[in-house]
Amino acid sequence: MVEALPLAIGQDDMTELSSEAEAIAILDAVRAKRGYLLPHHGLLALTAPRLARAYDEAYTALTLDTRSLSAFEKEFVWLPILISTDEAIATHHIAKFQAAGGTTRDAETCLRLAAFARGARDYRFMDRHWRDLLPGFTHEAAYRASLDALLAGRGIDPGLAEAALAATHACLAQWDEVAIHLRGAYAAGFPEAKLAEAVSLVMFPGSVPHFVEAARVWRDLVKSGAVPASPALQLWAGIEQSGFDGKV
Repeated sequence: MVEALPLAIGQDDMTELSSEAEAIAILDAVRAKRGYLLPHHGLLALTAPRLARAYDEAYTALTLDTRSLSAFEKEFVWLPILISTDEAIATHHIAKFQAAGGTTRDAETCLRLAAFARGARDYRFMDRHWRDLLPGFTHEAAYRASLDALLAGRGIDPGLAEAALAATHACLAQWDEVAIHLRGAYAAGFPEAKLAEAVSLVMFPGSVPHFVEAARVWRDLVKSGAVPASPALQLWAGIEQSGFDGKV
């Protein structure tokens, strides 16, 4: 019988401390599934083994299982998310991107999208402060003209770029732009299930609260008829949200 590891702090503060055998089993399973371990895996396995298993199950369902996005599409969305959230440690996504056929040129396109997303505030600045001084200027038209120039000749599906930007802007809490790109993804004919998967990737690097707010933005677009949502999402938008004030 393997003894429990000695407590480093008081029992009341660390009630879930794992046995060495249990922790090693959890970490072996994670390494076998993903091919790597990150620092938080060991910490959770030792201090909160039930949470460690639940976390791994959630991560698997979110990003390892095949859903609607192709392997290339998924990693194309991941890269600008990671750049915008300064997640340098997630280098395994570079390997996955390359394994799915992504080139350095494609990665540079992801970089362009992330940098473009960070600059969105400047388009809002022009609209907020100088629009009346610049005849013919409109925020979204100028923003989209720049995006078209950014993507010209890059060979990327416009709908995929819209989905990647919707997710990236959600990470940056730029909700006007999330709405712009949700609408853009529909206009480009990007499948709704793929769009939902792309936005869901925000949850870990961008935070669950930001995903919650992105879902609210999407729901508001559906309710207002701004996007041609499926019957399923129309049903979702019509569900009463009592007790939710729309704030994260």
